[in-house]
Amino acid sequence: MISYGTTEAAEDALGRAMTAAEAAWFRHSGSMPDYCLYMESLVILLAAYSLTPLPLALLELCAPAKFTMPYKLQPKVWLSPAAFLRCYADTARILVLLTIGPLLYLPYPVVKTAGIRTGLPLPSAGEVAAAQLLVYMLVEDYLGYWLHRLLHWGWAYDNIHYIHHKYQAPMGFAAAHSHWVELLILGFPAFFGTVIVPCHMTTFWLWFAIRGTVAIDTHSGFDFPLSPTKLIPFYGGAKCHDYHHSGGRWSQSNFAPFFTFCDYIYGTHKGYRHHMASLRKLKEES
Repeated sequence: MISYGTTEAAEDALGRAMTAAEAAWFRHSGSMPDYCLYMESLVILLAAYSLTPLPLALLELCAPAKFTMPYKLQPKVWLSPAAFLRCYADTARILVLLTIGPLLYLPYPVVKTAGIRTGLPLPSAGEVAAAQLLVYMLVEDYLGYWLHRLLHWGWAYDNIHYIHHKYQAPMGFAAAHSHWVELLILGFPAFFGTVIVPCHMTTFWLWFAIRGTVAIDTHSGFDFPLSPTKLIPFYGGAKCHDYHHSGGRWSQSNFAPFFTFCDYIYGTHKGYRHHMASLRKLKEES
């Protein structure tokens, strides 16, 4: 909760006029307890999960195959509208009832104690992008790599991770289609970064929106040559993760959620590199 009763009091404390973004934040959060602001994370996560996959889902379901097939990573697999709806309904139920709904709020005392703040001033773009979001991505990439790799071991795969690999040709809604235990396990690295490098609540929301969007992108099942994600250094993207899904339980490649360097460092990129080299050779021979 912002401790200033009026705009004038807030600007006096800042020693300057509020920016438009700060004024909007003051109006939204001025009288709202911090815990209630934190609870809005559920709305942001569900909105990202529900809306981000829709364009590509509609493209796959409605556009003529001749237009989409060149960009579909597994063109022999086409899911029905019922499969899309079933995946979304099953996942949304787990998110709301078993994971995000009741359990998202358990880490609140931890992140609050670690320094998450809700007041003014708002963080600068440089602080958000360089000092915080980049750290969160690197922390999640490293921890997520190892946790994901552990989930491919015997008992963990047979009892937990197999649900996520139900879709060997994934689509956006399958990003969070997992056992509720897996959602908690792989959600831990995302919170851990915010404990290491505390941030503002708005950055916290932005981070989880980005995290959800990246997961949806890597599960989209499409690879478009002009996608802006291709400009991100070391970004794995849909092509890398689609190969991981195509291997099912035996997949030993492309475990990292964001970038490719963990797979390169620990040698779990070799199968994918061999696969891509084979595809290039076939294309040259044809």
